[in-house]
Amino acid sequence: MGGKIQSLVVLGGGTAGWMAAAMLARSWGERLRVTLIESDAIGTVGVGEATIPPLIQLLRFLGLDEDVVLRNIQGTFKLGIEFDGWRREGERYMHAFGSPGSAIGVTPFYQYWLRRHLNGEDCGSLWDYSLNARMAYAGKMSREARVEGNLAGPDRAFHFDAGLLARFLRRGCEASGVIRREGKVTGVSLRSDDGFIESLTLDSGEVVAGDMFIDCSGFGGVLIEGALKAGYEDWSHWLPCDRAVTAATAPNGPPAPYTCTRAHAAGWQWRIPLQHRTGNGHVFCSAMMDNDAATRILLDHLDGAPLNEPRVIGFVTGRRKSTWVKNCVALGLASGFMEPLESTSIHLVQSVMTRFLEFFPDADFNPVEIAEFNRRTRREYELIRDFLVLHYHANGRDEPFWRERRAAAIPDSLAHKLDYFRQHGRLLVEEGDLFREASWAQVLIGQGVLPAAASPMTGTVGAEALSAFMSGLKETQARAMAAMPSHADFIARHCAAS
Repeated sequence: MGGKIQSLVVLGGGTAGWMAAAMLARSWGERLRVTLIESDAIGTVGVGEATIPPLIQLLRFLGLDEDVVLRNIQGTFKLGIEFDGWRREGERYMHAFGSPGSAIGVTPFYQYWLRRHLNGEDCGSLWDYSLNARMAYAGKMSREARVEGNLAGPDRAFHFDAGLLARFLRRGCEASGVIRREGKVTGVSLRSDDGFIESLTLDSGEVVAGDMFIDCSGFGGVLIEGALKAGYEDWSHWLPCDRAVTAATAPNGPPAPYTCTRAHAAGWQWRIPLQHRTGNGHVFCSAMMDNDAATRILLDHLDGAPLNEPRVIGFVTGRRKSTWVKNCVALGLASGFMEPLESTSIHLVQSVMTRFLEFFPDADFNPVEIAEFNRRTRREYELIRDFLVLHYHANGRDEPFWRERRAAAIPDSLAHKLDYFRQHGRLLVEEGDLFREASWAQVLIGQGVLPAAASPMTGTVGAEALSAFMSGLKETQARAMAAMPSHADFIARHCAAS
């Protein structure tokens, strides 16, 4: 067997780079020399300002106090993502974290709601039974694991300033022994015998050698693509939005505990409320709309005056054909990009880095293990891709962009899921799929995709008993919410930024 990996070099800072460094420092301590190279002269795109619940696990792994982190990154809480106008103009639904309602036996709650809805009964919307959705719209917040007796508490994630998160993680990393080198990479030296990366040369002339490299250099992928030619799999035929124009606004009232996404003529707009500002952006398809028109749409739909000149960012949706090549793993934008529709960018940094630690190599770099790492990572990206494509495919809007998306071919794997769901509302959730049954059910139902019938298992509960159960659930949730503070008061009490 080969010797141990003794030195690891992270190229690029930002959220991805410093998250990687923090996870390495926490796992290995002084037994692994970690060097991070970044240049203050190179701006960072940032991988997003909204997250999903698995980030809570990362904070616990890193030994960080949630409130301390949120105070340092101007954070607010997030209970879900609202989709406004995605099915058709004037309609909205929420992809709320957690499961709507409560399962009865082995059958999930949404199946019972489908049974009543498909029978024409007046049972309200699915989200009338989602604690997360009801709290989000009421502007409430709680971190209790159980509320109102045995009712499960809400699932949560965060909104935050990605630049502040990177700086916060940097401080902790440098205190833990991570070495930061300032400079731009001007050369990459490969070993002559096997093509592995040997060292990086900086513009100062300094040479930084390492046994292993993590590429967090952004879209260009200086190492994974520039040096190692991993190749890129373009998914723009499935996800054709390729630009985003962004602008920040001052806070306008208490921050809502959810992300808002609003469909427009050739794309969609996000609104992410932080403590000190609101992040806004308009993701659009440049084949259907130019930069000026996209910028006008964004500015016309802001809830305040912009704090900065709108900035346009271009991207190509897809992923590297291999995330790990030789002695280099790509993270963040260097590994691929899927638009921030479901806040997956930061999660993919966490997920791929967690997988890398699971597969951490010795100096032999076993190709069988690297191939399995790449297979799992590839499938994770594909499953997220399918979930995003669903939002575009299942729409009822009448603009050319949306009609084209509705008619366009979709991945076979997504088509199979839809065919399966349309029978009895059952869902195929694969191992490794970030989005579980409750997520798929909410987006399918929210976008107007309904099955022919609910699961026959729902017949085990009588009509009167089911009606009473659903009414009681709503009442229990209402009592729980009445005892909760507002989102703004909760922040003020626990994690207000100084």
